[in-house]
Amino acid sequence: MGHEASKNQQLEDHYFGAIPTRVAAFMKDLEIQSLELGIPVKTRHNEVAPNQFELAPIFEECNLAVDHNMLVMSLMRKIARNHGFRVLLHEKPFKGVNGSGKHNNWSLGTDTGVLLMAPGKTSEENLRFITFVVNTLMAVYHHNGLLKASIMSATNSHRLGAHEAPPAIISSFLGSQLSKVLDHIEESKADEFMSLSDKLGLKLDIPQIPELLIDNTDRNRTSPFAFTGNRFEFRAPGSESNCASAMIALNTAVAEQLMIFKKEVDELIEKGEPKMSAILQIIRKYIKICKPIRFDGNGYSDEWKEEAKRRGLDCETSCPLIFDNYMKPETIKMFESTGVMNRKELEARNEVKWEMYVKKIQIEARVLGDLVMNHIVPVATEYQTKLVDNVYKMKSIFSDDEANSLSAENIAIIKEIAEHTAYIKENVDAMVEARKVANRIESIRERAIAYHDNIAPMLELIRYHIDKLELIVDDRMWTLPKYRELLFIR
Repeated sequence: MGHEASKNQQLEDHYFGAIPTRVAAFMKDLEIQSLELGIPVKTRHNEVAPNQFELAPIFEECNLAVDHNMLVMSLMRKIARNHGFRVLLHEKPFKGVNGSGKHNNWSLGTDTGVLLMAPGKTSEENLRFITFVVNTLMAVYHHNGLLKASIMSATNSHRLGAHEAPPAIISSFLGSQLSKVLDHIEESKADEFMSLSDKLGLKLDIPQIPELLIDNTDRNRTSPFAFTGNRFEFRAPGSESNCASAMIALNTAVAEQLMIFKKEVDELIEKGEPKMSAILQIIRKYIKICKPIRFDGNGYSDEWKEEAKRRGLDCETSCPLIFDNYMKPETIKMFESTGVMNRKELEARNEVKWEMYVKKIQIEARVLGDLVMNHIVPVATEYQTKLVDNVYKMKSIFSDDEANSLSAENIAIIKEIAEHTAYIKENVDAMVEARKVANRIESIRERAIAYHDNIAPMLELIRYHIDKLELIVDDRMWTLPKYRELLFIR
């Protein structure tokens, strides 16, 4: 009994690491209640940011996985309260530290259980694997702007490109081994293709893939769409989001691309080209076309932003403008040709996206204004008044020279507080007026653009001066939790 208890404790220590006891209890409770609802999840480990932890669902069919994900989010909120916690699903609740997102591990399989995104034991199986990987890359290349639009929101825009999060430019990391295989196919001649089925891969070394993929993928954590051995990992969706949006866009794009692929292969076969040769010719063409989407470097660098523009990738950063990707002719054609959505449905969804963006920024602006006028400015002014009183009292005790010398630091703080509060008050008033102007705009798209361009930047500027005051004002007087307390309080 004692040995078994000790063993269990060791397993628990290994499983939870340095996670505090109360958090570990919450995680266990979450696992148990999730399993009772038929949702297989595992609470993994503590992440980079303070009090940030990973929850890993067990893979399952896409529709079911998305539903289960939403149920678990609801369950997390409920169980957290039972343990005296609050779950923050905001993508970037704290500036300067890692945000939170969802990594959608996406793969394809047949209804008979054959995994299409994994290498096999024969050349034909590996060619099948290459075929589906390349067609996925083609889909992502042609619709990279749409995929970005599918995961974009007012809150996720704070996370993308910041610290651990992937950049707001969609690219795909494949790893050195798979990249070499695709490069070799691209550079090979037609007669080498023809002998593929007879010589077990010939120079393509396709039979070597299973042994090397594990060590040559998932090395680049800055990639928003990385190949990770037997699947692609779409890392850009936000922690607050419903993954259905991203999965609808990705699944539809790949479905359209596979139909195009089949049509092109069939056309070559009708002209007398052998099936294997026809597939390889089309794949070779696709590898060349979609090469701009492949990027194995640092996605955070300024050099990549310039390079991405040269490659023709969508580099837009304005959330309302990114939503325009849903209304592009090629997007409408894709959704209508696959029978997923028509133009009217896309227009309606986009209207909701713009409306949600406006509401998010509007609420944040109103809350900030309320906090500023009812907490920040009054408390800063009160502290400033105490310092002024101290300066006057110093003059009543010491000589003018001594008083000026002894009060120099307080006078500097008084001046600094005055500068910060004046800026805050002036810009809060300007922000209110900017909202009034934006709210009179009839077009919801144009209103969203106005909120993005004119109001959202004010939030950051005002917040900067509030942060400065937070470092100056007496802790005992500050009525709100200070930033460091929110981050590190136990």
